Amino acid sequence: MIGYYVHHHGHGHLHRALVLADACRMPVVGLSSLPRPAAWTGEWVQLARDDTDPGPREVSARGQLHWAPLDDEGLRCRMAAVSAWIAEHRPSVLVSDVSVEVAMLARLHGVPVVSVVLPGDRGDAPHRAGLGLSSELVSFWPESARGMVRGLAPADAARLRCLGALSRFGPDELAGRRHEDGVRRVVVLNGSGGGGPTPDALELARASAPGWEWQVLGGPSGTWVDDPTAALRDADVIVTHAGQNALAEVAAARRPAVVVPQDRPHDEQRTTAGVLARGGWPVVVHDQWPEGSWGARLERAAALDGEQWATWCDGRAVHRFVGVVHAVAAGSGAEVVP
Repeated sequence: MIGYYVHHHGHGHLHRALVLADACRMPVVGLSSLPRPAAWTGEWVQLARDDTDPGPREVSARGQLHWAPLDDEGLRCRMAAVSAWIAEHRPSVLVSDVSVEVAMLARLHGVPVVSVVLPGDRGDAPHRAGLGLSSELVSFWPESARGMVRGLAPADAARLRCLGALSRFGPDELAGRRHEDGVRRVVVLNGSGGGGPTPDALELARASAPGWEWQVLGGPSGTWVDDPTAALRDADVIVTHAGQNALAEVAAARRPAVVVPQDRPHDEQRTTAGVLARGGWPVVVHDQWPEGSWGARLERAAALDGEQWATWCDGRAVHRFVGVVHAVAAGSGAEVVP
């Protein structure tokens, strides 16, 4: 049995868990304070939230942890629930996506941990401790994307497995177009983690790009859809933040993109955007949401070859991920499926 800890912020952690659970030969149990997803077919351990106290105290344990507020009933209950589940079910491995504290707890119970490493600066003491005790470290960008993470201990940097972007959809599912009507379409992907352009900023962008049809998904002025396949297939250009899940699906769709990173802890999205700007991927990168000239900007992006995304997302990341998790569960050194 595999345990998969799913962080509650955003949708990327959950999407990776769903993809792994669907592909695994072993049962995967989700552990999260998120509600059980409708698409989840296995067991789901509902954890209490530990961030509802308006005045949390000493949350970092003097810089040794990321979030462990003193005397927090939610924290006490969620950690007890994880411990009880481990004691009863004796999992072969726990995937941490992501929590240093849950990784530490699992390892203290003698359970091997596969930790997902996110982009940005991960050189703080909690990251170094949690990643250092993990049996395997995986990330969801290609080996060729140099500089995606910094601050790792040298030994951990050397053993980090770059699996490539993990999309819920294969490139074959997103190939082709639903419409061949000559209309040029731009899709704006807003994340569920906050940030993104305001409705007024979007209206100004539309006004400066005559001849383009806009569709906004998520955010304060858009519609959230669980399956954006149809919109991605229709798009000539996708405007997106630099979150891992959004980029994976843009890359799987093989669509050129305008990338505008949002502020996230540990400089996560800005690090990713910087790597994309220096690499050979079909993107136009802006540090902040541009106020005007969107017509020229979209034309520039549309001229890029979307097939260049194939090196970012080749459709095999899930098989590599499964190979790592299964190998750790079997008690052997992980062998990555090519």
